[in-house]
Amino acid sequence: MIGFPLLIIPFAIYNMIAFITPMDWGTKLLSSPIRLQSGAEWTPTLGEAFIVFSLLLLLFEFTKSAKHGKSFIEHFLSLLLAAAAAAEFVMVTQGATSTFLLFVAICVVDLFAGFAAALRRARRKVVVEQAPVVAPAPAPAPAVLRTEPPRVEPAPAPMPRAEPSPFPPASEPVVKADPVQKIGS
Repeated sequence: MIGFPLLIIPFAIYNMIAFITPMDWGTKLLSSPIRLQSGAEWTPTLGEAFIVFSLLLLLFEFTKSAKHGKSFIEHFLSLLLAAAAAAEFVMVTQGATSTFLLFVAICVVDLFAGFAAALRRARRKVVVEQAPVVAPAPAPAPAVLRTEPPRVEPAPAPMPRAEPSPFPPASEPVVKADPVQKIGS
């Protein structure tokens, strides 16, 4: 299912308030301040309420992205929203407020968080597809058999080897002569 970035809602509300009914974003929402435990008094303003509303929608955007993931079109729309909000802050007089700058920062956080979640999801998907976990089948139990030890026969005696002589053969036959003795002269 193709959705849209939820931060388009506060973007439209800001533009309606800024262009149709020009209001100061510092307008106090309550006539009397709220006394805090510390003794200080706090009065919420329209700009603070707008930022809280935008952060609440950012929370819903994160949970939607974590549960279902974002499609390519939703990433593209988040990119367009962040670019349009940044351009409005820089180029339009009604958008040049600190409240809108904080909204631009929220849009950028949504953009990068969506990309990070998609990359993490893709990395998990690749790991699961590359290496499926298959449990090996249990090996059957070995059967116990009684066997006699193998019969060992003695090895035959080695035969003597005749090696060739390292000396070259003589070309003439050798004759053995006994010494001759001289007898009297």
